[in-house]
Amino acid sequence: MGEESVDRSEGFGERLLGLLLDRARLMPPQLIAPLVAEEVARIGGRDVSILLQDYAQEVLVPLPGRKLHVGQPEPMVGSPAGRAFLLAVIVEAASTRGGVRMYLPLLDGSDTVGVLALTMDAVGDDDRRLLRRLAGLVADMLVTKSAYTDQFFLARRREPMSVSAEIQWSLLPPLSMTVPQVAVAGILEPAYRVAGDSFDYALNDNILHIAVIDAMGHGLDAAAMATIAIGAYRHARRVFVSLAEKYAYMDDAVSRQFGPDHFVTAQLMHLNVTTGELELVNAGHPAPLLIRHGRVERQLESATTLPVGFGGEEPRIREHQLQPGDRVLCYTDGIIEEHLSPEELFGEARLIDCVNRLAEGRSEGIRADLRDLSHALKRERGGHTSDDATLFMIEWRGGAADHLTVLD
Repeated sequence: MGEESVDRSEGFGERLLGLLLDRARLMPPQLIAPLVAEEVARIGGRDVSILLQDYAQEVLVPLPGRKLHVGQPEPMVGSPAGRAFLLAVIVEAASTRGGVRMYLPLLDGSDTVGVLALTMDAVGDDDRRLLRRLAGLVADMLVTKSAYTDQFFLARRREPMSVSAEIQWSLLPPLSMTVPQVAVAGILEPAYRVAGDSFDYALNDNILHIAVIDAMGHGLDAAAMATIAIGAYRHARRVFVSLAEKYAYMDDAVSRQFGPDHFVTAQLMHLNVTTGELELVNAGHPAPLLIRHGRVERQLESATTLPVGFGGEEPRIREHQLQPGDRVLCYTDGIIEEHLSPEELFGEARLIDCVNRLAEGRSEGIRADLRDLSHALKRERGGHTSDDATLFMIEWRGGAADHLTVLD
């Protein structure tokens, strides 16, 4: 095709999205809302709401702002907004004020950060396409601007948060990631008081790097240890050392900073997202569970080395081969060591039973399933989480992603 035959004129959709792109660089955070409302109005929409997930992952709370419709929080379960959020799909429902109420997931990459809700008199395929792309731009703006405003944090916070919890939330990567070969999701409890639990991951070429940690103690001391451990882990990951050497970097950092009477348990993994080969190092942590065909098949055993900070020997790496569709569930001991009575712990058997019972229903994707598991476990424990309790799940699918680079 000759260069002269390419149409470079600006259409309606490009003008609408281009306006947002052109102004995003200088847009103060508080002006995102009125600009988005104006853009939706250009398409014929009204009653615009931006809904953000609260830290406990229970409701979607409306972001206050000029020209936004600010209603009541929407429950994560049983509402169109919650369905759009958890499944990352557009949901349409009849509006009580006439027309069609649309709920569009705000996707930052593959992580859902909230929902854009609006009402249209009627909806066509062109509207859906344009609004889906608009929601993607809005999500990118929210994530970018959140780095230098407290506006979005304050909207998501539903109760007072401890200093240690604020440190832990600021340390986390996105709570979920999905690419064609693999998906991950994580959740922290108690959301507003967590201190020593954390997780981290990065997809570098075909290797997914994963760490799940639990620093001893409570409060700021535990949060400080977790921060040092994750910082050392990221440093080791970025200088391309082996899995065993990552343990050594973390061990040295924690022991130097806190002395011999402090420690962090850790689960370190490398997953080849093309082949499903999983390497595992266990540093005093509960063994992860392999979930195959929806049920727990076994623990992924490994030679356990000393927790990080105790100067353990170089750990032995255990290799496991995953099958397409397998899930690996990592958890911290706060899940299984909750006391149901002074003499009885919750225990691993109850955890496995809860995983298997939830699998009897229809899977709605890793993020929705992990949230359901977390809330079911909390109910089983009588609603109590006296210690940090973290869940992190990996789903391996295999295949390749090269087709995404091919333009239709």
